[in-house]
Formats: sequence, C-alpha cells, structure tokens
Amino acid sequence: MRFDFNVDKSAKTATIVREFNASLPLVWDAFTKKEILDQWWAPKPFLSKTKVMDFRVGGRRFYAMVTPEGAERWSLQQYVSISPKTHFKMSNAFADKDENPELPGSEWDLTFSEDNGTTTVRVVIWNESLERMEKMIEFGFKEGMNATLNSLEQLLETLSHA
Repeated sequence: MRFDFNVDKSAKTATIVREFNASLPLVWDAFTKKEILDQWWAPKPFLSKTKVMDFRVGGRRFYAMVTPEGAERWSLQQYVSISPKTHFKMSNAFADKDENPELPGSEWDLTFSEDNGTTTVRVVIWNESLERMEKMIEFGFKEGMNATLNSLEQLLETLSHA
C-alpha cells in the first residue's frame, strides 16, 4: 500500500500519506481509541503505553514509548479540533512523567478518506522550529513512521477478520 513522506523545509512541514486496505471506521478507531493505539503506535521493539486518553476537543492523550529495557519517553497530545471519521488536529510535544511539555512541539493535521475499501490517511506535521524538524528527520522519523504504519496495517488485517 502507498506510503509517501515529503518534507518542505521552507514551510517546516512533513507530510505523510498512507493507504490501508481497511474500512474508514476501523482506521479511524485505530487512531482514536487507546486500546487499539497502544497495539501499534510505536516502532518495534518499542511499546506504546497510554496513561490518559480523552479523545475530544480540548482533551488529551498522555503516553510513553517504552524501550525493551523499560525506559519511558513521554509525549503529550492535545486535541484541537475533531470532525468525526474524517479529520482531527492535535498538538504534540515530548513531556516529562508529570505531563510538563518540552516546547517547542509540533502540530498534527490528520485527514481520513475512503475509496473502494481503501482508506487513506494524510498527516501534515508542522514544526514551530526548523531545527526540531531537522532533528526529527535525522533521528529516523521517516523510517520509524513507516515501521509504525506497517504495524498498523498488520493489526488492521487481523481486526478486519475478527
């Protein structure tokens, strides 16, 4: 399935487009329900552990990426706007274990659409700082997102046949 990753340094954005052979409601749930998110929202061998998930405008997700050794790297996502089954925006920042964000963060704009049983997710990530975006890319964000979205694809296949 399609995976595009494009960077526009002048706009300080990274755009990801990924197709899934799954229904839009299932893909939407995978991005908005913690019990599904935690099964795929980390490149292996890392795990995702959600402490708080309140998917509503003004709500938040507070979660950790957990290394195989048990080290935790926390992140805080705050939901800015939601149009059910089609679109949501969130701010995203690393944080300490007490939910204090490390700024600057990034703004994520996610759009979902379905055509003939294929759901496309388009994610535009805007970074306040060009330096932060360049570090993100340098540390393997493209490869990590590709691996993470491949895990989602495998999970969706399992959930589609459940």
